Amino acid sequence: MKELVRLRMRPSRNKKSFWYMLDYVDQSGKRRQISLGHTDKRRAERQRYEKELELRMHVADPISMRLTDFFQDSLVRTNGQVRATTLEDRARAIKDFTECVGDIDVQDVRYEHGERFIQHCLRKNLTAGTTTKKVKQLKRVFQLAEDRGQLDRHPLRKLKPPKAPRRKIRVYTDQECNGLCRFAKQYEEKGSLIKWELFIRMALGTGMRRGELLNTTWRDIDFARMTVDVSPKKDRKDTWEWHIKDIERRTLPLTVELVRLLIEHQMSQPEGFPYIFVPMVRYERIQEYRQAGQWTVEKGRLPLPKFCHHFNKIRDRAGIRTGTFHDLRRTCLSNWIVQGLSLHEVKELAGHASIETTERFYLAVRKDVLDRARAASEASGKGKFVARLLRASSNSSEDAKNTVRKCNTEDDLENRRPITHVKG
Repeated sequence: MKELVRLRMRPSRNKKSFWYMLDYVDQSGKRRQISLGHTDKRRAERQRYEKELELRMHVADPISMRLTDFFQDSLVRTNGQVRATTLEDRARAIKDFTECVGDIDVQDVRYEHGERFIQHCLRKNLTAGTTTKKVKQLKRVFQLAEDRGQLDRHPLRKLKPPKAPRRKIRVYTDQECNGLCRFAKQYEEKGSLIKWELFIRMALGTGMRRGELLNTTWRDIDFARMTVDVSPKKDRKDTWEWHIKDIERRTLPLTVELVRLLIEHQMSQPEGFPYIFVPMVRYERIQEYRQAGQWTVEKGRLPLPKFCHHFNKIRDRAGIRTGTFHDLRRTCLSNWIVQGLSLHEVKELAGHASIETTERFYLAVRKDVLDRARAASEASGKGKFVARLLRASSNSSEDAKNTVRKCNTEDDLENRRPITHVKG
């Protein structure tokens, strides 16, 4: 848990003595430094604990502050608890909301301000999906403020974002996949330091994200079991800090072809080199950045520059007009579903936080489904309409009923016929 109050030592002017002080951010988002006026460490630790407890329990009444101060306080409080990219998205949403409604008091925010914000985003030609993301981040800020006791109520709780149509899922065909691998190999021969063919085949075979592949080390590969582990990395001498997107470790299968390519690639690398897809030249440069204190966790997410530029070149040479590297992941997951894996199994292998993500983004309509639907439509065009079949079935049932009714009538007549005795 992140420490809200820090205990510091402040030297005196003559540098011969010191006293303790508390350093924290108060309810209004302002940084406070309070001198305790003594040098008793045990007493100072107790005072620090009491102030920490006060901030966490939020004994203060709901505060009144401007939106800019309120939002800054929220960002400071959540820093380190969520991903850096999430904080960036939240900061952009906050900036747009303040620009729309003005720097009003946070206690004056109402539901209509949320509706005005949605219209503001749409007037700026933002898509419904982007607007929905901004509304989601904004509602989270107010929800946290209500949980902390800064607000009596969540003003945007019932605000509904605009409905966004589902985007079309782009998957590569078998022909396109073969073309990407073929031209990726040619791209390597022209001087590229990245093993692009292996990189693309790994994405197609495991469904791993770009950042997961770039941060995969040889320790993650189990050649005996033919698996690869997707696991976070600690900040060590030979590896930099890296976190999984959904904080879920998972193990993925490797094909025989992938194992063969990995073994060939490992034999061509220097002994003890940790990363699979980060070239030696780039790795040495990153180590220099790390020693100079110029490397961050955010940079470690994508350690290779101009990645999309190089992939787009390979895609263009393969004759593919549109598509991204992430579409390789979508292709892999869609293939798993077509081959009979359940949604839950695909969710676990993909590392999704919820099954809705798997359904929303990766259930692509495959070519064989379209072919079967087309065959069904052609069959109906040849006279096999459902309505006609139903009528035929209905007529058959009616004929059967009439036959049964006739048989029953004949049986009744037979039973009612008087018995005649033949004289002998």
